[in-house]
Amino acid sequence: MTEPPVHLSRFLGRGDVLAVAFGAMVGWSWVVLAGEMIVRAGAVGSILAFGAGAVMVWLVGLTYAELSSALSRAGGELSFTFLAMGPLGAFVCGWTLVLAYAAVCAFEAVALPTVLGYLVPGFGTGDPLYTVAGWDVQPAWVAAGVAGALVIGVVNYRGIRFAAFVQQIAVGGLLLVGLAFFLPGSVRGDLGNLVPAVTGWEGVLRVMIMTPFLYVGFDVIPQLAEEIALPFQTIGRIILLSIVMAFVWYGLVQWTVGLSLDPATLADRALPTADAMSAVWGSPWGGRVLVIGGAVGILTSWNAFFLGASRLLFAMARGGMLPPAFARLHPRYGSPSAVVVVLTALTAIAPFFGRPALVWLVDAGSLATVVAYLLVAVSFLVIRRRHPGLPRPYRVAAPALVGWLAVAATVFFVLLYLPGSPSALVWPEEWAIVLLWTAGGAALGAGLRRRVAALGPDRQARLILGDQAGLVESDQERVRDEQVLPRG
Repeated sequence: MTEPPVHLSRFLGRGDVLAVAFGAMVGWSWVVLAGEMIVRAGAVGSILAFGAGAVMVWLVGLTYAELSSALSRAGGELSFTFLAMGPLGAFVCGWTLVLAYAAVCAFEAVALPTVLGYLVPGFGTGDPLYTVAGWDVQPAWVAAGVAGALVIGVVNYRGIRFAAFVQQIAVGGLLLVGLAFFLPGSVRGDLGNLVPAVTGWEGVLRVMIMTPFLYVGFDVIPQLAEEIALPFQTIGRIILLSIVMAFVWYGLVQWTVGLSLDPATLADRALPTADAMSAVWGSPWGGRVLVIGGAVGILTSWNAFFLGASRLLFAMARGGMLPPAFARLHPRYGSPSAVVVVLTALTAIAPFFGRPALVWLVDAGSLATVVAYLLVAVSFLVIRRRHPGLPRPYRVAAPALVGWLAVAATVFFVLLYLPGSPSALVWPEEWAIVLLWTAGGAALGAGLRRRVAALGPDRQARLILGDQAGLVESDQERVRDEQVLPRG
């Protein structure tokens, strides 16, 4: 078997990378879920939950920053876990993270019809196709979600240059809408609406389990490593900066919505953030402007995670973990075209499950996210111990402390989703998503050993690690020499 000639081109600059990471973390959820989170935990309680989530994500982000600078290969986590855990560990991490990314893409496909329902009178009315969890699924709802999936698919099919251009424009528009909401909302809001500030710790935990899904996005940067034209140290700094920006954004959303609306009315509001904008400006047009901003957020998040998922699947295929067709690049656009087609089809299925799928996807995707983060945190510690001389343009201070804290934080979050926890995933809907994805991974993983044997372990290492494979081998030889040579 010969090595396929698959080489991604470096194009992305500093602004492109930051737009991808921040835009990935700030999608539509801040528009549709803010009210539910305040009902669960209170306005201040939900901010505390986001802060706790930010601590976990920051610790993991530090490990990502160092590993991304040392192992800059498409697929990001795939190379980290491959070096630390071998092919099986890399496959498990990659497949789990694809679920997290695909869940976000599917979430946005369900969220898009919600935008149109707010902006277009009479949209989604009429005879439903069927009912899911008490929600009537309308033909127009399904058609809008499927159309959005096709648009994102076309954007990504045309390659990274076009996708990055679209991302920059969309993030700029999103920031302008945010300023128009946060500044007047903080001045005109009523502090009396913040009571109760915290509903209780159980409510805070129930919001905390949502935060990994909402913060996921900075980890898209390692997926694009082969296409980033920046110093490796800068990549690590952008990862950490994007996490801070996301926390500030979500905190301002919860604060402004909490100030602007009576908490007793939040449970009955379909789009509480839009209603808060209307209250801030004293006009329904305020809400419409914010919903348009939310639609832009759908585009930024959807586009970023589509990019991340496609590069991760491409890297898995290039490394012999998935069918080789996924590793072929379009001759003109340089995109992994087969992967783009499959992801588009997968995303287009989500609208058929209606609006209840929003929360299902958030919770199932959050579990997948923290499991992948846990594997990366463990890999960080293993690589630090086994490959101490591996060049690390971005180095974490107190790496052992950071690594073990990241492991502890992610284990804590994983436990929050398991049966017995007050914030456990819901049976059967949310667990069905996780179990079906796991079964699909098990079916693909059954032939992993055979595919690795056919490819050869050395060639697989070169395909997954790229140029860093030689650095890893040199570091291993140096460590062996130090162990053999006498001291003194």
